[in-house]
Amino acid sequence: MGDPARKIPTFEELLAEIDRLPEYLSGEIIEPGVIRTMSRPDAPHRRAARECQWALRGASADVTGSGWWIEQEPAVRFGERLFNPDLAGWRVERCPDPPHGYPITLTPDWVCEVLSPSTARDDRKIKLPHYARSGVEWVWLIDPEIHLVEVFRAERQQLWLVTSAGEEETPRLPPFDLEINLVSFWIPRKPAEPPSP
Repeated sequence: MGDPARKIPTFEELLAEIDRLPEYLSGEIIEPGVIRTMSRPDAPHRRAARECQWALRGASADVTGSGWWIEQEPAVRFGERLFNPDLAGWRVERCPDPPHGYPITLTPDWVCEVLSPSTARDDRKIKLPHYARSGVEWVWLIDPEIHLVEVFRAERQQLWLVTSAGEEETPRLPPFDLEINLVSFWIPRKPAEPPSP
């Protein structure tokens, strides 16, 4: 006789496991029964997330009293999955008070993922389509390595690339009606070393 099928841990069991992780790690449930642990992000990642949140302050309900509730690294439950987007936003019209609870169960209207070499593949292959299927209308992917922001919009549970911007551009990126200076998102590149004689 073979071994009985391995029991898949419940969402609650996995959440308790994530809560026991050391302070220097964070965890997500990227597939039912599967935890992905990550070390805290490096400087380019932290800078892009921080500057993005700062650039969106003009849309923040905390500042303007209307617009968006924008949260940094909220734990958001999507069915049997738990994602910690770098930033997430809820429209005040749909969510009159800041989202609460742990994990948050109200689907965001917008999420932003800052890509890291260790997580970019899962962010694109697993999280991006799951956001669309879960009702997230807008998704930004920020790549601090190549200085690029991609803006996706969900239609019929599919995400479509609407626009992209990078380097020193100052675009208006949907869904926010703000000019966003992208220069501050990036750690300046070091000039290339001249070839030695």
